Amino acid sequence: MTDVWPIVREERLALSADLEPLAPDQWEQPSLCAGWTVHDVLAHLVDTAKTSVSRFLLTMARARFDFDRQNQDGVDRERGTTPALTLERWHAVTDLRRSPPAPRDSRLVEAIVHGEDIRRPLGIARAYPAAAVAAAFRLQARTSEAMGGTRRTLSGLTLAATDTDLVHGDGPRVEGRALDLLLVSAGRTVVLDGLTGPGVATLRERLV
Repeated sequence: MTDVWPIVREERLALSADLEPLAPDQWEQPSLCAGWTVHDVLAHLVDTAKTSVSRFLLTMARARFDFDRQNQDGVDRERGTTPALTLERWHAVTDLRRSPPAPRDSRLVEAIVHGEDIRRPLGIARAYPAAAVAAAFRLQARTSEAMGGTRRTLSGLTLAATDTDLVHGDGPRVEGRALDLLLVSAGRTVVLDGLTGPGVATLRERLV
């Protein structure tokens, strides 16, 4: 997509609206990110919204170039003592247009996938812009596993959306909603049971 920022801003506002009414126990609900609660994922989103190229390089150096450690450091830094404080920090980054040294469509991956990491365990549904979901999926599908993508994982399979014209790859088919295809391309195995087709068994073996 040529300009991701209006969509990113829209998604930030939508997530704010969904989070405002949460009860205290809902903030401690496990998210789809292993080891992180809903509160933790929001703190991560605050951190990534603030991350410019220079900040990314500095925080990676401090984490000794351990990506997982850098992510956890960001959560620890931006997670407020209360959800209300973290929400304040989230509101403050709504209009930021910063990105680490990565394709701009990676900001769509962050906004949509982490939005679902929070919403699905809470039973909250959102209809994301179809073009943004497709762009995020295509980025994941062409990015190596070393860089957080699933290029090798999806190789030799055809992934086809049942609700849009999104089709990727060649081989045994895996069919499902475009949003679920994006989530599986981000390693979220929770959606596997909702996918159909002869390629699902292969995809499951590669992911689980």
